[in-house]
Formats: sequence, C-alpha cells, structure tokens
Amino acid sequence: MNGSIIWVLLAFAIYMIMMIVIGAVYAGKTKNSEDYFLGGRKLNGWVAALSAQASDMSGWLLMGLPGSIYAFGTGQAWIAVGLFIGTVCNWLFISSRLRRYTIRANNSLTLPSFLENRFHDKKRILLVSSSLVFVIFFLVYTASALTAGGKLFTSVFGIDYKLALTIGAVVILVYTFLGGFMAVCTTDFVQGTLMLVGILVVPIIAYFSLGAGNLTEVLNTTGVAGGASSFLNIMHDSGSEVSAVYIISQLAWGFGYMGMPHILVRFMAVSSEKELNKSKVIAIVWVAISLGFAVIIGIVGRAYLFPTILGEGDAASISAENVFIEMIKKIFMSDMNLAFIGGLFLCGILAAIMSTADSQLLVTASSVAEDLFKGVIKRDATDKTVLAVSRATVVIVAILAYLIALNPDSSVMGLVSNAWAGFGAAFGPIVILSLYWKRTNLAGAIAGIVSGAVTVLVWDYIPVFHTGLMNTKGKEIVNTLGTQTGLYSLFVGFFISFALIIIVSLATKAPSEEVMQEFEDMKNGNL
Repeated sequence: MNGSIIWVLLAFAIYMIMMIVIGAVYAGKTKNSEDYFLGGRKLNGWVAALSAQASDMSGWLLMGLPGSIYAFGTGQAWIAVGLFIGTVCNWLFISSRLRRYTIRANNSLTLPSFLENRFHDKKRILLVSSSLVFVIFFLVYTASALTAGGKLFTSVFGIDYKLALTIGAVVILVYTFLGGFMAVCTTDFVQGTLMLVGILVVPIIAYFSLGAGNLTEVLNTTGVAGGASSFLNIMHDSGSEVSAVYIISQLAWGFGYMGMPHILVRFMAVSSEKELNKSKVIAIVWVAISLGFAVIIGIVGRAYLFPTILGEGDAASISAENVFIEMIKKIFMSDMNLAFIGGLFLCGILAAIMSTADSQLLVTASSVAEDLFKGVIKRDATDKTVLAVSRATVVIVAILAYLIALNPDSSVMGLVSNAWAGFGAAFGPIVILSLYWKRTNLAGAIAGIVSGAVTVLVWDYIPVFHTGLMNTKGKEIVNTLGTQTGLYSLFVGFFISFALIIIVSLATKAPSEEVMQEFEDMKNGNL
C-alpha cells in the first residue's frame, strides 16, 4: 500500500468515525417515535435544506450525471434541468402547506399517515398500500446505494467488493440505528457540505490545468461524436439532434419530487415557517450549483483525463461514471502531500451515497413501525415499542439490501429509474391535489395512487410490441411501451393519476364538512 493510499484511507476512516459519533450523540436525545422519525419537528433551516438535497441526489449527482455528460455530451443535461425545476416547485409550492397540514392532520409523522388522516380513511386502505409500496421500492433504492458505495471503495483501494460493501453498510446502519432522524439529517448536512465543496473545487482545478481556452481544442481530439460543438450543444446527444420526446422524458424527472417521501419528510420536520423560508433559498441555491457543476465535471473531465477515454480501449473496465473519481485521483493522488485532501473529496462521493441510503432506511422503518405495526397490527403500542420496532426494521432492511447488493455485476439503475417513476406517479399528484384542492376525496386518492403505480408498471415491464428481431438466444425481442415510444413512464403515469383523482373525486361523494374545515385551517394557518 503506497503512501497516497494510506492518506486517503485515513481520510475515509476519520469521515466514517465522525458519522458514527454523530449517531451516538443523537441516540441519547431520541426519546420517542416522533424524535426518531421527525426529530421532534426541530430541524433548522440549514440542516433541513442540505439534508433534503443531499438525501435526494445520491451517487447519481457525482457519478451518474457526470458520466452521462462525459459519454454522450451536454444533451444529457436536460434531466438536470428537469430536476432543478422540480426542486424549485417542491420547495415553493409543497413544503409550507405540507408542513402545516401534517401538523393539522393529527400530527402525522409519515406520508402514509398524512394521507390517511387527510382523507379520514377509517379502513386504512391508503395507509397499508402506501406503506407496502415504500418498503418494496426503498429496499431496491437502498441496495443500489450500497452497491455504489462498494464499487467506490473497490475502485479507490482495490479491496474485495464484498468487504467494501460490508464496511459501507455497517457504518450507515450504525448511525441510522442509533440516532434516527436527527442523526441522519445532521450527517446529511455534513455530507451535503462536503459534496458541494468537492463538486466546486475539482472541476475548477482541472479546467485551469488544461490552460485557458484549451477546453474546446482538447475536446476535438478526444473523439466525441460530432466534435466539440455538438458535444457542448444541449440540443445534441451523441452527435445527433435530440427529439421532443427525449426532452419531455428528461424534464419529466422533475415530477418525481412531489412524491418522494424521503424528501417530503424534511418539510414536515422543520421547526417553523421562518426556518422553512430560509431552507427554500438555501436548497434552491445548493441544487442549482450542484447540478450545474456536475454537468461541468462531465465536460471538463472528458478533456482533462485525455488521452485516457473511460469505457474505451485499454480502459474498457473503467466506467464513464468514474469520471469524478478519476479526476480526483489524477489531481491529488499523484502527490502524497495532497493525498489526504483528495481523500476528503472522494469522501464527498461516499457522502452522496450514504446520505441517500440512510434516509431510505429511516423512511422504510417509519412505514413499517409507525404505519403498519402501530397503525394496523398493534394500535395501542407504546412509543418505546414503536421505537424498538423501528430500529429492528432498520437492521432487517439493511441486511436485505446488503444481500441484494452482494452481486457487483447486478444492475439496479433501471429499477431505480422505475422506482422514481413509481413514487412520482403514485404519490406526486395526490400530494399536490390534497394540498391545493379541498374537493379531493378518499376515492379519488385511492384511484390516483393505484393508477399511477399501475401505469408505470405496465409502461416499463409489460412487453407488447413485437419487433420481429431476435436476441442472442434466438428469441424474438418484444418491447415495452416505454422502450417503443422512448417516453418516460413518470410523465404518462403522473398525468393519468392526476386526471383520475379529479374525475373520481367529482364523480363520488364530496368530503365531509370536518375534512373541508381541516383543509381551510391548513390554508389559513390555524393549526
């Protein structure tokens, strides 16, 4: 093990120990289930903002997006535009009303319990169905995050994938198990800050290392499709003009935000409207800078790493998604005096991964303990019992996710994309309408959630188009609606769900006067 690797390993060790210490500190402050799930609604503006965005972006921000830009050009940036618009709309139009309504609706601690209380669902249909969807999809999300963490450790240190996976999983499990929501949000604050510093500093150093004005010249020598002018044109992808369907599908990712429970729960936990207003500004600025510089990493990295071309030739084993990792290694790890700093920036990638995995573990635990266990199985359960079930769930889900992630060759990115679509289509429309249209009723809510989820499943998984082409096994290739049209399932599912909520609500009995009054109380701030 050379000196540079030792310094990087030291940086990783310090970082992970700090995360565990934060969990231990908040373990003593966690007295009941509200503390564990929402931190007693005491989150300040800075922590809420950075926690929400760090838990959202995951390793996608520092690996997936830069890798796509690196490989195909800035036409891949449309997804960043969609996510930015979605983030802005979520903070401006959803956060304040959701926080107020969850307090008015019997102090709801989770999104499923809010929907149940909002629509006075005595049969608990919304509670059970929503919780089950959360558990299934977040299990896959968590597995994907653990896999990304394992691959990061393997790439940097050259250690066995399973050992790398185990180290990352154990650290995330420990601080989430101990401290709950406040531990997760505090570590997310640290992780969000670390991510932001890394994503700003590394591409700037790489750009000036190329020499002023040399970026376009170098890009033209790297073999990018269509040359540098096409590579830098947001209306081009892989050298060809992008279609309207492509742009719509990429922008549609923004719809997912309104249905993401691990993001929405941050709105519910902010201590006051004043702090929430502060969070809005911080979060929007953070996401604008982060998404913008993630795109810049892909562009600058293509030139800076040349003559190495990730994913081609002798570097075929290296994925384009490692562009940020390779830039850090080239800048810092060739000089032992800078290796520790490079290790801290590599921790930024680990931070992006961990900040999402811990949030997903906690949301899954809240769905099982608060919604299924206390809401359905044992309604008289004490806070102490619910807290114990929550922590047990964190352990079980982490183990299951770990088992799914054990295969380093398993691809979960497609499933993650579908899960984002599923959450966005099933819950996004009902969250919006429950906050802005008091005529929305229980029947409409059920119709919206079911239709949104089913549309995504049919669109992405049911093969219906016979192509007449054969695969390598001699079987005919049959495309799904998604593959055939190229249209992202979230776009279709969101609008079908939205329309059915309105149609079914108008076609069935209006909500009771009590439900209507609760809506007015929320609207007027009478909590």
